[in-house]
Amino acid sequence: MYPWHIIFKGIYYNESMTIPEYIVFILAQFLAVAVVLTFHEFAHAFAAYKCGDPTAKFSGRMTLNPIKHFDPLGICMFAVAGFGWAKPVPINPNNFDNYRKGCLWTSVAGVLMNYVMAFVFYPLFVLVIRYVCPLVYGTYMEIFLYYLFWCAFSCSLSFCVFNLIPLYPLDGFRIVEATNKRRGKVYWFLKAYGQYILLGLVLLHIFAGRVPFLGYIDILGYIMDFAIDFLGKPITLFWNWILGFIIK
Repeated sequence: MYPWHIIFKGIYYNESMTIPEYIVFILAQFLAVAVVLTFHEFAHAFAAYKCGDPTAKFSGRMTLNPIKHFDPLGICMFAVAGFGWAKPVPINPNNFDNYRKGCLWTSVAGVLMNYVMAFVFYPLFVLVIRYVCPLVYGTYMEIFLYYLFWCAFSCSLSFCVFNLIPLYPLDGFRIVEATNKRRGKVYWFLKAYGQYILLGLVLLHIFAGRVPFLGYIDILGYIMDFAIDFLGKPITLFWNWILGFIIK
């Protein structure tokens, strides 16, 4: 499931930001990533435990304490560069009551958790913008709250989508591995070189934001934009419909 690249749709650094505003922006991103990452890792550990493997629990990773999941350099890179990593959750699939089901549920748990979090954070974002931000209008607190809740929603979707890409060592590859017994040349190629392909796609996406012509071959950007719009649409439509009856 590592590395991850986060795309905060519509929340990129604005050059008009002052230095204090940029610091608030980075802090909001850092906290949003910390929350989303912690729940993602907890979901993997909890699913493994329920499927019969107590390794993560005995290692202290079945917890919502973010410190237990942080890799210091990885979390800082998340906040600053949008690319980083966390401590892998230790899992021993040989302990699963049912090997294939255990591998499947443990792999899919993180992305399911992220989608649920996106579903929860979107209405919170709308309510904060509607009722809280006007109370602190024009202050750093307004900037912080806006970016914190929007980043939490966008980050949750991004984690979900990115981890579904079927490249080793992402969750998407683990899901394919758990549901498909075939081990052909494609499988072993992706097993051996998937992380390098992934790293190349991530670096291309990062540089595409700085070198205009690279945007035309930004494969990861196309995948993420389409998938986030596709998976995010049901959430925004549902809550906009519900909140439309509540907020007048």
